[in-house]
Amino acid sequence: MSARSIAFFIAKRLAALVVLLIAISFVVFSLLYLAPGSPEQILLGARVSTPATIQAIREQYHLNDSFFVQYLDWARGAIQFDFGRSIRTNEPVVDVIRERFVLTLQLGGFAFILTMIIGVPLGILAAVRRRSAADRGVVAVSVLGVSAPAFATGILLLYVFAVEFGWFPVFGQGSGFGGRLQHLALPAFALALTGIGLIVKITRAAVVQSLEQDYVTFALARGIPRQRVLTHYALRNSLLPIVTAAGLLLAYMLAGTVLVEVTFALPGLGSLLVDSVTNLDIPVVQAIAMLIATVVVLINLISDLIYVMVDPRVTFEKVKA
Repeated sequence: MSARSIAFFIAKRLAALVVLLIAISFVVFSLLYLAPGSPEQILLGARVSTPATIQAIREQYHLNDSFFVQYLDWARGAIQFDFGRSIRTNEPVVDVIRERFVLTLQLGGFAFILTMIIGVPLGILAAVRRRSAADRGVVAVSVLGVSAPAFATGILLLYVFAVEFGWFPVFGQGSGFGGRLQHLALPAFALALTGIGLIVKITRAAVVQSLEQDYVTFALARGIPRQRVLTHYALRNSLLPIVTAAGLLLAYMLAGTVLVEVTFALPGLGSLLVDSVTNLDIPVVQAIAMLIATVVVLINLISDLIYVMVDPRVTFEKVKA
């Protein structure tokens, strides 16, 4: 595999990423006009509406220009990480988001780690012991995990382990590594349960399919230990769907923290998004939407790049852009 083909693939995906982000940014900017009320009233927020303030708002946000000129001005600022000021707090939007982003990143990352270290081994166990009681039990638990909404699971975990047993804090983000880990344990597990169910089902199906291949039968017939066949043959050739699912789940973990953060009173991006939508703080909503979209498309790009690292049968030419 040449460096030229790698560079061509990355350039092709980056071009597609840019086009996608432009389309998303256009939709995100349109939120100002799709929200109830006039743009001037939305941008004024709780401030007193007078002809002078209306005129000042129109000049500040270039509302006298055409829609496309306004979009280009907003997009130019967004590229420079300038999304204006929050209607609610009058702080720069970037500063408001920066204060919340770290907590959301920690929560999503913690949930993703829990998903992988629990889901993949359970999926392998179910595949190796197919049609056994262990297999049926793992599959049943995974179905429950997929079916249970994160906020409902969060409320149950909160009541049992925080209120009844008192093992975990009821709310807050904690301080220091140990305190933060303890405060995020329950919300991360609540967020991870759906992902665990999905990764168990995908891992089980991929490993079962690999175990049914002829090369596994021949390897066992040659006397190669079953553990080595499982790890070096079956599992390695099952990694492609697992990596695909992992990329999607990581994006879900980072973008799907809204209800979990609200349930556990965590001051992250999710709760900020809910507050901003409630108060029609459109600049903050626009910035969060663009941030989430960018994270999702970047994770998909990274997932595609990892394909050829985990499965040499895949080339960059075979990966769809």
